[in-house]
Amino acid sequence: MAKPAYVAVDWGTSSFRLWLVGDDGGVLAERRSGEGMTTAATAGFASVLAGHLDAVSAPADLPVIVCGMAGAKQGWVEAGYLDVPSPLSAIPSAAVKVPGTAADIRILPGLARRDTARPDVMRGEETQLLGAADGLQGTSLVCMPGTHSKWVEVADGSVTRFSTYMTGELFDTIGKHTILRHSIADAQAFDGTSTAFKHAVTDAIRNPALATNLLFGVRSGMLLHGLAATDAKARLSGILIGLEIAGALDEAPPGTPVTLVASGALGALYESALDVAGVEPVVIDADTAVRAGLAIAARTIWPN
Repeated sequence: MAKPAYVAVDWGTSSFRLWLVGDDGGVLAERRSGEGMTTAATAGFASVLAGHLDAVSAPADLPVIVCGMAGAKQGWVEAGYLDVPSPLSAIPSAAVKVPGTAADIRILPGLARRDTARPDVMRGEETQLLGAADGLQGTSLVCMPGTHSKWVEVADGSVTRFSTYMTGELFDTIGKHTILRHSIADAQAFDGTSTAFKHAVTDAIRNPALATNLLFGVRSGMLLHGLAATDAKARLSGILIGLEIAGALDEAPPGTPVTLVASGALGALYESALDVAGVEPVVIDADTAVRAGLAIAARTIWPN
C-alpha cells in the first residue's frame, strides 16, 4: 500500500483544493472547499491548511507544495514572480518556504511579463502550465480558459510570452450590469453545439474591430428579430470567446499547435470555438494539469 509522500494544494482566490499524494504518485485523499485566499486571510492560512491536513490524516512532518493566491501579496507568504522569458524548470526552484511551520511548506511563484507596452502577470496558472507543457516539443500555444484566460507561448520548455484575456469576468459583468442583462435574463444553459454560439464566434473572429457593435447586436437582435434569451446568452459568450481567440491567434505564427487546458462546460465551449477557428487542440483536463505541475515541483524540491 502506498505511503503519503507529500501534500499538493491549489489555493485560489475563492477556492481551496488539496490532494494527499502517495509515494507511487496516486491520490490517497482529496479535499475541496470555498476557503480561498479571501477567507483564509481572515481565518488564517495556517489554520485553514491544518484543518484539511487533519481531515486526511496527513503526518505532521509531511511536506506541502502550494500554488495559487496563497503566494500573492495579500496571501500567506509572497512568492513573487519569475520574469519571462523563463524556463518552466525554474518555477520549482523559485518556490518560497513558509517560515515558522513544523512541516516544509513551499509556495510556487507566479510569472510576469514586464513589457512596458503589454505588462502581464499570472499566478496559479503557471503550475497548470508546468504540468500541461511537460513533453511539448518546439513552439506551442497553451490556452487556459477562466475568469482571466491565459494564452502562453512555450518554446522548447521555456515560456517566451503570455497574454491575459478578461473574457470570463467580462461575460459576467456584461450579463449582470449592462443593458444586455435584459436580453439574457431568462436564458437556459447552452453548450458548444449551439448555432448561435458558433455564429457569434465566427463573427468575432472575422470582425474583431466591430467588437462593441457585435455586443450591442445581442440586444437589437432580441428587439428586432425575436432572438431567444438562451441564444442571446450563447451569442454573448461566442462573441467574447471569439474575440479572445482572434487576438491570441493573431500573435502567433499560422499553424502554431494549441494545447487547451480546461474541463467541464467551459472547456467544451472553447473546444467548439477553436474548431470554428480551424484549430484542433490537444485537450488536457485542468485538474490533471495542476496536479501534474504540483507533482513535478514536489519531485524537484524533494527528490527523495
